[in-house]
Amino acid sequence: MTNQEYIKAIEMRQSRRSYTARLMSEEYLAVIRQLIDAANENEGLSFKLIEDASGYSKLVSGKYSAIVLCGDDTEKTRIKIGYWGETIVLQCVYHGLGTCWITGTYEENKLLTSLKLPKEERLYGIIVVGFAKPKLSRKEKLIHNINFKKNKPYQQMFEVCDKELPKPYKYAMKLVESAPSDTNRKEIHFRYESNVLSAYVDEPYSDKSIEFGIAQLHFNLGAIASGIRGHWDINGKFLEENSNIIKLPISQDKDEKGEENG
Repeated sequence: MTNQEYIKAIEMRQSRRSYTARLMSEEYLAVIRQLIDAANENEGLSFKLIEDASGYSKLVSGKYSAIVLCGDDTEKTRIKIGYWGETIVLQCVYHGLGTCWITGTYEENKLLTSLKLPKEERLYGIIVVGFAKPKLSRKEKLIHNINFKKNKPYQQMFEVCDKELPKPYKYAMKLVESAPSDTNRKEIHFRYESNVLSAYVDEPYSDKSIEFGIAQLHFNLGAIASGIRGHWDINGKFLEENSNIIKLPISQDKDEKGEENG
């Protein structure tokens, strides 16, 4: 998918909890398996696919599959789960599937029994995916309306902002507003100081770090659309491309004498 297609998927995405009676075909499942394999191999995650996960969440009706979010018990892994889980979500949404992040209200014991995870891994939640019904159910409309009212504008996510954000950052932060979050609380603290953007969460060993990973992806997509490439480092700083390259200062004396700089 192109960057613009990912942004289109952000605009299209809604958390869907009402699905048809038809499970996805093997053609769909094969592509999702490829996406899962790529995340696992490239990022050291342990995502799994349950082809028929119907009944694993009481808040979801109909027939659906589930991407099971597993990995080791670290803050870094939580962020990766958010980043790469949302990457898969947006690809599914763009191609017409319904999705929903579920990190609390699902049959955890039932899943753990069937998965038999190794001791070093833990279960973080599931992403429901399938053919959503054409129209929102009454319950979905109610949840959507409640969450929409609670959605936090990006300006309220900043603890410190010592000068006006650059236009590309403003656009990227607008996409962060659209990132899925538990009841839209958006408990990520952003700071913009001395031309450097950074962020953190109060409880890094919690689902908040998963939300941070999702927000990082949304920000990156917005930044790329505005011509800026960069990445988030382990300290939560957004580093623009080449911003972390160390260079020796050019000698003013040599410039004045017209000598070559080494």
